[in-house]
Amino acid sequence: MTKKMSQQNGESLPEDGEFAQQGDVLLFREENLPNGTKKVNPENGQYVLAVGEATGHAHTIDSLDTCDVFRDDAGTIWVSVLAPTTIKHQEHGRVTLPKGKYRVGHVREEDPFEREIRSVRD
Repeated sequence: MTKKMSQQNGESLPEDGEFAQQGDVLLFREENLPNGTKKVNPENGQYVLAVGEATGHAHTIDSLDTCDVFRDDAGTIWVSVLAPTTIKHQEHGRVTLPKGKYRVGHVREEDPFEREIRSVRD
């Protein structure tokens, strides 16, 4: 079962089988990257994991030497963390990921009246 990670000193520290959350972005710890992922190039000196539709604010990593970012054929973003790496956002607290592999996802909400499930966006 996936469970939300604990926090230590105000920073998030996921362990195996856990996930980190920063606003509407989820980072699920995984054992491996899937086959066929392609390396993503940084934009303006940082990796962009997600951009808010409402605010234009972004979930970013500017430590280019501590991780590599990939995209799979379905468009999912994956992060391979080589050393502790901090994800930043203009409105949310920083999240520090320890070494490991992570799949980036988005919080989803269900509207039972509209019978619709949609991603939550900043």
